[in-house]
Amino acid sequence: MSSTARTDPYGQMNFEVVIDALSVDGRSARGGFCEVSGLGMSIDVIEYRNGGDAGAVRKLPGLTRFSNITLKRGIIGDVALFHWIESVSRGQPLRSNVTIILLDENRVPVMRWRVVRAWPCKWEGPALNGKGNEVAMESIELCHEGIEIDE
Repeated sequence: MSSTARTDPYGQMNFEVVIDALSVDGRSARGGFCEVSGLGMSIDVIEYRNGGDAGAVRKLPGLTRFSNITLKRGIIGDVALFHWIESVSRGQPLRSNVTIILLDENRVPVMRWRVVRAWPCKWEGPALNGKGNEVAMESIELCHEGIEIDE
């Protein structure tokens, strides 16, 4: 990955998603996703007031919460994502690390977000319309336990 800063920001259209241990052979599955959203975290605020502080409120950090991540892709006949959420519905959640890799113009990795212990909590199939000409899309929403950035 590039270690030098640049003046122009990277485009949002060059990225790759790798889902560990999701493919049939047990290795990583690389997905041709067209959209990744929800990459974020927030920290709850705990407000606390000492008895002797008149009107002053102290704010302390509380629980860290991670947003669910949504991955979208065109239907290609690969049912691995559906089988993944199906296993969760049967009470057998397969947790997997997911890596989202931002690429530069030459498709060289410049930043990696590692999503820890993810599992699908929502799958959505395509909206079908005989009058349209859009691509049939599926999406999967992932719950997870943290985000790390590889430097």
